[in-house]
Amino acid sequence: MPVYSMTGYASVQHGAPASEAEGTGRHAAARRLGLEIRAVNSRFLDLAFRLPDELRQFEPALRERLTARLKRGKIELRVALEQDSGTLPEPSVRLLQRLNSLQDTVRAWLPSAAPLSVADALRLGASEQAPEGDWAEALLPLADRAIAALLSARQREGERLASMLQDRVAQLRALARQATPLVPQLVEQQRQRFMERWREAMALAEGATLPEAAQDRALSEATAFAIRIDVAEEITRLDSHLDEIDRLLAKGGEAGKRLDFLIQELHREANTLGSKSAALELTRISVDMKVLIEQMREQVQNIE
Repeated sequence: MPVYSMTGYASVQHGAPASEAEGTGRHAAARRLGLEIRAVNSRFLDLAFRLPDELRQFEPALRERLTARLKRGKIELRVALEQDSGTLPEPSVRLLQRLNSLQDTVRAWLPSAAPLSVADALRLGASEQAPEGDWAEALLPLADRAIAALLSARQREGERLASMLQDRVAQLRALARQATPLVPQLVEQQRQRFMERWREAMALAEGATLPEAAQDRALSEATAFAIRIDVAEEITRLDSHLDEIDRLLAKGGEAGKRLDFLIQELHREANTLGSKSAALELTRISVDMKVLIEQMREQVQNIE
């Protein structure tokens, strides 16, 4: 399965051609049904609908379609009925008669009221809605098209995010390989320092033999130091987490929450490695790891 981003956008339209209204001798203006879906990241699936009043009855069916295809994200579905900009609506005779009658009534009570203009009549004529059934068969298939387009957009973005994460995983593995041989070198260097300090403390002449007790103490101190700075366990766990991230990205599907947990674990191991650092080079590696992990955290927030 592919990896899906929670971010995406899709917009589709369905046009209804102008047709002659039966028995009226007029032409109904062409109208368009527009549907768009916007999606951003969220911990859960959060749906919001913006529907015209005459299409409000379809909200349960639209909700069912979205929940069947999407698992996480803040989703806004907006539907609009738009008049074709190239067509002027022609008010019906019945509407014009009604407007004239209402105008006479209003002006009888309010003589100073301004009369209706042609623009007013056209605007009110445009408010005549087509029967709800005209869009019933178009809306749900249109929603299916929009959801499919949204999934395609989220898949493309998900592929980009997965590629970025895989690149960061490879860089983290390279840093771990750099850190692994540093610890034995540091232990040996520290052992030599301990031995030199004990020689100086015992004020021994060059070439003299170090007392056995002092030598054992120096070796014990070196051993304790080696245990304190040993990061082999952190490197092993870090490699294990990186293997799991690779597995989840290859598997796809709903990987976002699991990836987010693994990023937290990576950050913990990088912190521990930094706290055990006894050399500038290990500190640098720890800082570089944290930078890469933070970049991964930001992107994982967008994965479904």
